[in-house]
Amino acid sequence: MFSDKANKIFAEVINKYHEANTVDQDFANPYNKDNQLLEHLLYRKCWIDTVQWHYEDIIRDPNIDPVAALKLKRQIDASNQDRTDMVEYIDSYFLAKYKDITPKKNATINTESPAWGIDRLSILALKIFHMNEEANRTEASQEHQMACKAKLNILLEQRVDLSTAINQLLEDIENGDKYMKVYKQMKMYNDEELNPVLRGKKTS
Repeated sequence: MFSDKANKIFAEVINKYHEANTVDQDFANPYNKDNQLLEHLLYRKCWIDTVQWHYEDIIRDPNIDPVAALKLKRQIDASNQDRTDMVEYIDSYFLAKYKDITPKKNATINTESPAWGIDRLSILALKIFHMNEEANRTEASQEHQMACKAKLNILLEQRVDLSTAINQLLEDIENGDKYMKVYKQMKMYNDEELNPVLRGKKTS
C-alpha cells in the first residue's frame, strides 16, 4: 500500500537526519528521480519538514540573538516555500499517474489533494519520533514519561487512520469514484507585485 511506503521513507529520513542532528548538514537523496520519482519526492519532502521542525525549535530559544533570529526567520520562510512546492510536485505526480482515469458521473472531490494528506503524514512521523524520545527520556520525571506515552499512543493511532484514509483516497481516484482537482499556490506575501511592502521596496 502507498502509505506503508511513505511511512517507511519518512522514518528513513528522520533517522538519517538525527545521525548528525544539525540543520546545517548536507542533503543527499538516495532515490534517483529518473526511475524512483515518487520515492525521490517523498524523501525530499520529509527532509524539508525535518529541517524545518528543528528550525522551529531553535527560533523559540528565549535567549536567541536577534540578528540570528532574523536570519532563521528568513530560512523558515524559504523552507515553507520549499514545502509547498514539494506538495505541488507530489500532486503533479499523481495527476500524471491518473490522467487517463475517467471519473464516474457521480464522482466526488475530496477536501484535500493526496499530497496535502501526505504532508500531514510526514509531519505526523516527526511528531511520533520526538514524542517517543520524550516518552523514553530517562532524566525526565515518570509523570512526564507517562504523559508522553499516552500522547504517543494517540499519535500512532492517528497515523493508522490517516494512512488508511490516504490509501482509500488514492484507490477511489484510481477507480473513478473521486477525482483530483489541484489549486496552485496563490501566496501573496512573497510576490513583489502582491505584497505592498515588497512592492514599495522595488527599484526602477
